[in-house]
Amino acid sequence: MCGVFGVFDNKDAAYLTYLGLHALQHRGQESAGIAVSDGYDINLKLGEGLVTQAIKDEDLQSLKGDIAIGHVRYSTAGGSNPKNIQPFYAHFYGGAFAIAHNGNLVNAKEIRNKLEKEGAIFRSTSDTEVFVHLIAKSKNPPPAHVILHKNDEEFIPLVFDAMRKVKGAYSLVILRENQLIAVRDPYGFRPLALGKNRSGSYFVASETCAFDIVDAEYLRDIQPGEVLVIDDAGMRSYFPLDETEENTKQNYKCIFEFVYFARPDSNIFSDWVYEIRKEMGRALAREKKIDADVVVPILDSGMLAAKGYSEESGIPLEIGLIRNHYVGRSFIQPVQEIRDLSVKLKLNPVQQVIKDKRVILVDDSLVRGTTSKKIINMVRKAGAKEVHLLISSPPVISPCYYGIDTPTKEELIASNKTVEEIREYIGADSLYYLSLEGMITAANKYKQKGFCTACFTGNYPVL
Repeated sequence: MCGVFGVFDNKDAAYLTYLGLHALQHRGQESAGIAVSDGYDINLKLGEGLVTQAIKDEDLQSLKGDIAIGHVRYSTAGGSNPKNIQPFYAHFYGGAFAIAHNGNLVNAKEIRNKLEKEGAIFRSTSDTEVFVHLIAKSKNPPPAHVILHKNDEEFIPLVFDAMRKVKGAYSLVILRENQLIAVRDPYGFRPLALGKNRSGSYFVASETCAFDIVDAEYLRDIQPGEVLVIDDAGMRSYFPLDETEENTKQNYKCIFEFVYFARPDSNIFSDWVYEIRKEMGRALAREKKIDADVVVPILDSGMLAAKGYSEESGIPLEIGLIRNHYVGRSFIQPVQEIRDLSVKLKLNPVQQVIKDKRVILVDDSLVRGTTSKKIINMVRKAGAKEVHLLISSPPVISPCYYGIDTPTKEELIASNKTVEEIREYIGADSLYYLSLEGMITAANKYKQKGFCTACFTGNYPVL
C-alpha cells in the first residue's frame, strides 16, 4: 500500500501535507515526499524512512506555495529503491507536473517496454513513472462526450489518454502550477476522498483520518473513473471513460482495506472502518463458538474484531498482549528478516491475563503464518492452557496485483497448506477463519457495494 495526500489553496500547504502524511503513515513506512507549487514553480522534498525522517522542519520552510501533494510509500511495483520515492516530477512541452500514486498497474511492464522501444528513458522502476511518460507523450484529443473547461483543455486530455491505456488500480494526486487533480481508476480498487476546511481549502487523501488532523471535513469519495480538477476557477468533475469502457460502472473496492489496511477511524468507500471491522468479529462469533475463558486481540489490527467477537459471544475481552508502539507494522515491512525481528520486539504477553486460561486470540488476517506462530508460542510460554486462533477474514490464497505486497503464491501459507496443516504449523489448539460470505455480509451491513476479493478467491477483475 501507499498513501497520497493533496491540498489546494492554503498558505501552509507543505505543513498540512506533512501532517496529512503523518496520519497516513500506516500505509507506508519506506519513504515520503512532498511537492509544492507557488503558482510558478514546483519544488520537491523526498526522503527515505518515516515522514519525520524523510522531511525535516527546514525542508518545510523551503517549500513555499499554497498547493501541495504528498506520498508515503511501501514498495509493491518496482521494489524498495530511493529512485522510486514519490511524488515524481516532470517537465515537458505542456509544462510541469508532479504525481503520486496508490495502487498497482497490471500492464505496466508491457507499456514500459513499448515506451522504451520508442525512445523513452525511465529513471525509476516504479509503475507510477508509466503515467509520467504516457501523459508527456499523449497527443490524443479528449473523448467527444467530455466538455472541457477552458483551463483544462491542454493538460487534462493527456490524463484521460493515460487512463485509457493503463489497467489496474490507481488513485492519483497530480500537482500542476495552478491545479490540484485527483484521479481514480474505473474499478475503484483503492480509496480516495475529498475534504474541505472552514477557510475553503480543499484536500484529497487516501483516508479520511488525514482530514481530521488538518481540521477538514469529509465531503465525499472521488468516484471510480473520475478526474477531479480544482483550481481558482472552482472544482470540476470529468468521467472520460464513461462511454468508452465497458466496466466503468462496475466497482471492485478492495475489501482488504476494511480487513487490515485502513485506520479504524477512517471512512473509506463511504463506510466507517470501525463498524465494519467490529461486525466481522461479530460474524466470526456467530460462525464459530468456542468454550474459552478470555478473548485476546492481537494488537492493533485484531482489536475491533476481538471486541465484536467478545460482545457477540459473551466471553470477556482482555488485553493479554501489550504492543510496543515504537515498532512498525510487521506485515508492511518489505523484508522477511525485518518482519521476524519486529514481531519479537512488538508484542509481550500479560501473564496475569493469560496464565491457566483458555485463550481465544483474534486477528484480522493470516498471510504468511510466521507472525502467528511466534505469537502463539509466546502465549503458551506465558501459561495459557489452550490457544485458539480466530481470523476475521477468509484464507488468503492468491497474490494481489492491485497494490498489496503478496506477489507470489509461495508467500501465502493458505495457498500451500490446508487449515489443519496451518493449525499444526502455527501450534494452535484450533484455527478458524471467517467465511467469505460472512466477511462480505459484514462489509455490506451498512451500505451495498461491490468488492474485489481476489486475494481470497483467485478471481481477478482485471488482468
